[in-house]
Parts: sequence; C-alpha cells; structure tokens
Amino acid sequence: MSAPDSLPPDLRPRLEAGLDALSLEPALAVPLLDYLALLVRWNRTYNLTAIRDPGEMLVKHLLDSLAMHPYVDALAARGGELADLGTGPGLPGIPLAIAKPGLKVALVESNGKKARFLREAVRKLDLAPRVRVLEARIEAVAEPGAFDAITARALATLPLILELGGHLLGPDGRLLAMKGADPVEEIAALPDGWTVHARHRLAVPGLAAERHLVVVARAPGSG
Repeated sequence: MSAPDSLPPDLRPRLEAGLDALSLEPALAVPLLDYLALLVRWNRTYNLTAIRDPGEMLVKHLLDSLAMHPYVDALAARGGELADLGTGPGLPGIPLAIAKPGLKVALVESNGKKARFLREAVRKLDLAPRVRVLEARIEAVAEPGAFDAITARALATLPLILELGGHLLGPDGRLLAMKGADPVEEIAALPDGWTVHARHRLAVPGLAAERHLVVVARAPGSG
C-alpha cells in the first residue's frame, strides 16, 4: 500500500524509516499518512500550520511528536488520559493516539477552524471515543484533576503552561512538556509546589535541532 494519492510517494519509506529509528512499528505509517494527507488538504484552505511542505511536516510534525512516545507507555498501558493543550492541528496528541492504542487523549484547542479540523480527523481516523476534542481555552476546561498527564508542544513557558493547565492534573499527574533547547531558565522559574521529575533529550529522525522532554510533577508535600 502506497502513500495516499495526495502525498509524494517517497513519504511512506521515509516515514517507515523514521518509525523504525524510534522503535515503532512501520505499519503505523498507514494511519499516520492518512492523518498527514488530511492535514495537507485542510491546510491549503485553513492555514492550520505554517509548514506547508509534506516532507517537512513528516519530520517536524509526525516524527517530532512521536519522539516522546516511550514516556507515555505506562500511561497508555493503564488506559490513562492525556490532555494535549493548545494542540493546534492535533500535535502531538493525534500521532501519539495513533501509536498508542491504549492511550486516551483530549485535544484542547480554542481556535474554531482548528477544532473543526480536529473533529474531522477524529472521525476520519476512527479515533473516537478514545480521542475527544475540547474546543475551549485551556484555563476554561472545567475538568479539574481529571487527567493523568498534560502535554504541550511549542505552546508557552513551563510556568505559563502550569498556570493555564495545572488544574487539570490529578494529584500524581505529570506535565510532559516538549521543548527545543534545555529550558534551564524556565525550570528555575517554576512556581512553588512544582518540581522537575525528569528531563529527557529526544532524538527526532531527520532533524538536527535539539529537542527535550521535561517532566514536571507536584512537589512532595504540596498536596
């Protein structure tokens, strides 16, 4: 089976190689390319992402999102729920949901046209009810303590992410923040009651730029 007709034919082998480098099944290329084809098509009209080249999207959207996949394995294994804050066109939430069938994902996005795309993607990719779309500002999501983890990709500083979305985390919840360079200054500015649980350097196939995952949790004794 080749890539969808709307995509360059070389994308499938490139994606399969990237998945292999990330220790993911090459068969995931099929649903991931279906998602990418939908994103490319909608992007022509709705400008959902500034990146327009499908090959660049493959690396900077799909593989970049999937680089953090080992760190949601335990969550997916127990059927936990991840809130993807300011998800835009579904990044990293949709690629992670495709790669981890046990994972529940809430896609939080206040922009109407992006939320419409997300609903169409969830429908076309048959991700419901495991994946849901919350069309709302992050701070307005009225599900306090409902999530095992929250994530954000290129959204805001660590303190601001926690200010907007920290209320969504359960007592043992984690923020899985996707960052470029190691955000030393942001970590130093974490608000009281929060602490860095772990930092992981990520390798994105085909991308030379730095990538890190910062895991933030409530500090012991902070409630």
